[in-house]
Amino acid sequence: MPESFLQLEKKKILVFGISNRKSVAYHIAKILLDNGAEIIASVQFQEQADTVRKLFPDSPVYVCDLSDEKSMEEESRKIKSDFGRIYGIAHSVAFANFADGAKPFHKTTKKDFLQSIDVSCWSFIKIADLYGHILERDGAMLTISISTTRMAAENYGYMAPVKAALDSSICFLAKSLSDFSRIRVNGVGASLLKTSASAGIPGYVEPYLFAEKATLRKEALKTEEAANVAAFLLSPRASGINAQTVIVDAGMSINFFDKDIVGKVVSAQ
Repeated sequence: MPESFLQLEKKKILVFGISNRKSVAYHIAKILLDNGAEIIASVQFQEQADTVRKLFPDSPVYVCDLSDEKSMEEESRKIKSDFGRIYGIAHSVAFANFADGAKPFHKTTKKDFLQSIDVSCWSFIKIADLYGHILERDGAMLTISISTTRMAAENYGYMAPVKAALDSSICFLAKSLSDFSRIRVNGVGASLLKTSASAGIPGYVEPYLFAEKATLRKEALKTEEAANVAAFLLSPRASGINAQTVIVDAGMSINFFDKDIVGKVVSAQ
């Protein structure tokens, strides 16, 4: 049987963040499996583990609290013991506390901000530390960011600065890991997606519908499209790409003055 284009056959890839069929991590894992990779899943909670075992019955599933350093260290020891070296890591994890609804950015609490950056950003840095010597020398790490951290979307709030820290961490990790390996570290900067996580963001529907109209094709970005780019960046075919956040937004970022949107705004005045 000929090798697939992505050259991922039998490569072990650890995927953090699968929660259900709508999650970005689910689509990444499915694409990787379809291309011959072997998936190792890591989830936050036991309930998620039960779901993932149904979705991917042939893949091992571990439970790890990414806000608990000891839990992360214990998981890395288990995975090293069970599998030895692995090829890649996909990190699709983010958390923000919107229990009290959206707040003005300047009302962000220290507790909420630090909890978010702990789970959404620092966990990726710690994963690089724990798995840097477990990954194959030419392996790859991948995280999921957003298409821009410079657009002050009121409902997204402090998550944008957290994602900005994640974007910066990508290049610093790539440089740091290059001291002893050829491990590539990249990100996918996706625009608005319809996922279960995004459904928990207050007032998300209206920006999502606006983003759909702002794309050049007038069609919302699909989660699979962001996952396709993630799978490519994890593959040997992306060997020349390192320390980058690749924007996947269907052209939304260059369509600020779309004539249909401008016309509707002006006519509404």
